[in-house]
Amino acid sequence: MKKILIIVILAIIVPLVYLIISNYNNIPRLDEGVKEKWSQVQNQYKRRADLIPNLVATVKGYAEHEKSTFVEVTEARSKVSQMNINADTLNNPVAMQQFANAQAGLSSALSKLMLVVEKYPDLKANENFMALQSQLEGTENRITVARRDFIEAVKLYNLELRTMPGKLVAAIVHPSAQLKETFTASPAEQEAPKVQF
Repeated sequence: MKKILIIVILAIIVPLVYLIISNYNNIPRLDEGVKEKWSQVQNQYKRRADLIPNLVATVKGYAEHEKSTFVEVTEARSKVSQMNINADTLNNPVAMQQFANAQAGLSSALSKLMLVVEKYPDLKANENFMALQSQLEGTENRITVARRDFIEAVKLYNLELRTMPGKLVAAIVHPSAQLKETFTASPAEQEAPKVQF
């Protein structure tokens, strides 16, 4: 009877220990992946914010009377640069939403700036403007790719925490691991821009 009890206990404990050991690093690895992907998103947002003053300065030379648009772009850029979002804030949905709203405001202001550009054919032919616009378009594409990669990393991390054996391993050895918020587009970003000629 003792031998059977020992065999049953070993049959339960050995696979459990193996499961924990073999999956122990998955959650920290996936967590670091999420942080790395979020850093890439922030890197691309920073690149966009760095390009904006040059773009605004170039457009200003052609459209001085469009001051309200320039002020809006500058203020939106300022709001974005004042926000301090780091990897630790990824678990704070309120901070993430504030950051997303600030980025949406900047995107909206930039789309208005591009509408101003449509009014000035000479500006569209300006070499400096064309180079800046091309860089900004490339940056927007990079932001999209970085967001997609971040969403995928969060999905993998959250799946690890919500499915077996990751859920069991997390409960035993990583009890502080929590589901992470993914990127969500604001309602303004989901609307098609209105272009008027």
